[in-house]
Amino acid sequence: MSESIGLFVFIPFCKIKCTYCDFNVYANLARLMEPYAEAVAREITNHKLQITNAHSLYFGGGTPSLMPIASIEKILRALQNSFSLVSHPEITIEANPGNVDADQLRALRSLGINRLSLGVQSFDDAMLRRLNRGHTVADALQTFDSARRSGFDNLSLDFIYGLPLQSLDDWRATLERALALSPEHLSLYALKVEEGTGLEHQIKRGKYPKPDDDLEADMYELAEEMLDAAGYRQYEISNWARKIPTSNLQSSISNLQSRHNLTYWRNEPYFGFGAGAHSCFGGERFWNVLSPQEYIQRVERGESGVAGREQINRELEMAETMLLGLRLNEGIEFEKFAQRYGEDAREKYSRELREIRELGLVEISEARVRLTPRGRLLSNEVFWRFLP
Repeated sequence: MSESIGLFVFIPFCKIKCTYCDFNVYANLARLMEPYAEAVAREITNHKLQITNAHSLYFGGGTPSLMPIASIEKILRALQNSFSLVSHPEITIEANPGNVDADQLRALRSLGINRLSLGVQSFDDAMLRRLNRGHTVADALQTFDSARRSGFDNLSLDFIYGLPLQSLDDWRATLERALALSPEHLSLYALKVEEGTGLEHQIKRGKYPKPDDDLEADMYELAEEMLDAAGYRQYEISNWARKIPTSNLQSSISNLQSRHNLTYWRNEPYFGFGAGAHSCFGGERFWNVLSPQEYIQRVERGESGVAGREQINRELEMAETMLLGLRLNEGIEFEKFAQRYGEDAREKYSRELREIRELGLVEISEARVRLTPRGRLLSNEVFWRFLP
């Protein structure tokens, strides 16, 4: 178990809402940004956690880069004053191309933010318009270049595949442009059509076809091939880190993996601040109220922003450790599982492991169990078996 914690700050503001998005985000609420930052800083200062060591800070959203620099600084200083950061912590902020300029990027870097995650989603202007992304390919290229010039040497790019009317060749072209930039990290996600989104309504009206599972599988396999050939190593189902030339294979990518997201996948403790933010700590999962207005009001009154709690018993924690850990290329190491829980995962989940191995979804060695290439494509067939 980690002796440090991952810290997450949720910023719910966006310039516009994308057609596929079902996150707790809001457009046209710029007036709330400053009081929201004040509330988040106060929530951080008032925390009562037993663990105060932190290995990662992550500003997610929403579009955190829309916040005034002074507001980001206020939140960051509250975190630094309330937690002891490890040497060389990973500090990430998400940004959308076209919504952050060179001056802002330089200011963010000067605050100590050392990792930038850009939501590019596609290098095809037609696709971006269909998603209502609000930026162009030119914007994405300009923002990437500005980030490099501002001193960001750890850049992650997010993309979505299986987009409306997207062909395999379209996806190949986006990957080629992404790889030409040599970012340190890539996150590639299959499109999910969430209930109640604009995209779902468009599909129901027949404007776009439903996602094609077979085409998405082809796109995923193409990405695996292209990224491997370009010097990226897959470390999680949807995430790749660029290899750094070194004699040690593991250390060659470990510094470029998302340390913060590894906290989630290894089922380690994390704490979230802000409207709708989730935390998992001390055998309990809890989450804040969704509404930014209600969140601000609660904190201003000196009340807790927590809206609900769930106790995590030992059985649930072990099951979640299995299904989260199997997302990682490293899989589940039996020795570490035994050290953490005092049980042998091979015995505890003997039936589940036997079934998924017979289906060709996992490979099991003396040291670990991990997904096969087929298992990554059909990962939900693995994960549901560990749900309590």
